[in-house]
Amino acid sequence: MDFIKRVKEGFNKKLKPSYRKIPENIRMSIIERACKQVSRGVFFSTIIIIASFLPVFLLTGQEGKLFHPLAYTKTFILAIDAALVLTLAPVLISFFMKGRFLPDHANPVNRFLERVYEPIIKACIKRRWITIGVNLAALAISIPLVMSLGREFMPPLDEGSLLFMPVTMPDVSNSEAKRILQLQDKIIKSIPEVSHVLGKAGRANTATDNSPISMIETIIMLKPSDEWRKGFTKDSIINELNSRLQLPGVTNGWTQPIINRTNMLSTGIRTDVGVKIYGQNLDTIYSFAQQIKKALDGTPGVKDLYVEPITGGKYLDIIVKREEIGRYNLSIDDVNSVVETALGGMRLTTTIEGRQRFSVNSRFGQDFRNNIKAIKRLQVQTMDYGPIPLEAVADVRLTEGPPMINSENAMLRGTVLFNVRERDLGSTVQEAQERLNKMILKMPKGYFLEWSGQYENLIRGEKTLKMILPVVLIIIFMCMYFAFNSAREAFFSLISIPFALIGGAYFVYFWDVNLSVAVSVGFIALFGLAVETGIVMVIYLNDAMQKLVALKGNSSETITTEDLKEYVIAGAAKRLRPKLMTVSVSLFGLVPILWSTGVGSDVMIPIVLPMIGGVLTSSTHILLVTPLIFLMQKEYELKKLGKIEVLEANH
Repeated sequence: MDFIKRVKEGFNKKLKPSYRKIPENIRMSIIERACKQVSRGVFFSTIIIIASFLPVFLLTGQEGKLFHPLAYTKTFILAIDAALVLTLAPVLISFFMKGRFLPDHANPVNRFLERVYEPIIKACIKRRWITIGVNLAALAISIPLVMSLGREFMPPLDEGSLLFMPVTMPDVSNSEAKRILQLQDKIIKSIPEVSHVLGKAGRANTATDNSPISMIETIIMLKPSDEWRKGFTKDSIINELNSRLQLPGVTNGWTQPIINRTNMLSTGIRTDVGVKIYGQNLDTIYSFAQQIKKALDGTPGVKDLYVEPITGGKYLDIIVKREEIGRYNLSIDDVNSVVETALGGMRLTTTIEGRQRFSVNSRFGQDFRNNIKAIKRLQVQTMDYGPIPLEAVADVRLTEGPPMINSENAMLRGTVLFNVRERDLGSTVQEAQERLNKMILKMPKGYFLEWSGQYENLIRGEKTLKMILPVVLIIIFMCMYFAFNSAREAFFSLISIPFALIGGAYFVYFWDVNLSVAVSVGFIALFGLAVETGIVMVIYLNDAMQKLVALKGNSSETITTEDLKEYVIAGAAKRLRPKLMTVSVSLFGLVPILWSTGVGSDVMIPIVLPMIGGVLTSSTHILLVTPLIFLMQKEYELKKLGKIEVLEANH
């Protein structure tokens, strides 16, 4: 206890002389000067961060609806924060910063940080070309890493459920579709990871659902992942279900409920990717679709490949014999009314249940309507000859035709559909396109192909980002130019952006995440943060240079290289704690997201990965390389002006 007491007394004795009572007029002058110095940096930093989010504001479609709230929230927070810093913060400082003050070196945290930082920055300045070479090598390595990453539109969001969408033959009957549905649901429920199963065949009673009876939709609710078998993932469940559900005449399709509806609303197809064939004749379109399916079959990553059926539908044609109905003194309406009553249903009455009204229709049973011979014997009542069979006055036969006619842009359309699993979307579609290009597909005039689905959204998002990013860089450069009044300093500060990409590229690569719009948004947010930290560093370095010029510039003393080094190191070490606090706050807020689970984590993690890695490398570059570049720049300027004697020993 005596030892601890002596240590405390010695520590207090050491710091006591550092306390200073600042007069009121000097204190207000310091606050005013500090606010003027910081205001320009705060203003331009805010403009830069808001400008960096400009690509996010220009996103459209699904990606725009997803990321616009993020951009607006960030923009409004920054605008209000800048206004408070420039107006309220100085007032609060004048109220609360009173009494005795300790210098920066009296803080043990500052002393520790400076003790660690100064030897490192001195070593970087001494071995300047090695330092710059290491940074350039790291940047050169990150470029092939980024180029090797896969591409996708959006990270696959785990909705906690599956949507099984098998397609049967177009002429499947209601009873057969019901049997297949029940059999599939029974097999699906036998998987231990499945909690509930709900399937339907055909379409709902709404005009927005155009599903034919041949398309089955089964929603599969999964148990929590901690109840799954060891080592099982969602892909493992899909593969096991797909192997068990191999039924004759049924083509399986796997997706998720929400993304399926989103795809159908935005692109008109229900899978990840689709090849649309436009033309004038359905048979020709279907022939081309079969050739495309054959070419794409076996492509790695292509799953659930099938051709949307546009032929093969069965129709019951009843063609009235005009000569015969005249012989029996009948009209076409007489025959049509009999067919309508027997097959379509005749309205008998309306039943009222509370505020609801339901029509009561009557028609022949399903067994009769499925029997073409019974339909031919359907009795048609005449005035002179009594009842006669329907086949006496009409031709009744089965014909083939399109089960459903799809059109787009006033043209007939066929589609080859497939999902992408176990591979990224971009490389899968690229290989599929190469296969189609190698295949000799001679399409007549008026027929053409179009790639749609998530790939269409991917191309649209990439086009928007590539178009606006150069504009954003120009805006950032102009803001830094007005902040520093120097194009050279603005350019060297802009260099921090590619070095911020180094850590982001490494994190994205080693986390095995594909490039997507979400990753791009993370890099965009990183741009503003990296430039903002660089501006703070350059402001303090310029402040150190002003002190050097004020000390020696107006005197007869010559500014030497050692003076520049000393003041650059002092300017870099000054306010080291706030700089590290800015980086630490970003890391403390983002790192926990890496361990997040549940719905939404699939999209959040790709956003924060480039930000975390980029903050680490960007802060390292700004703390170690930016002062070095600033020093080399000032050495060049003073040497050019003839105000410095460059010593050979310093090289």
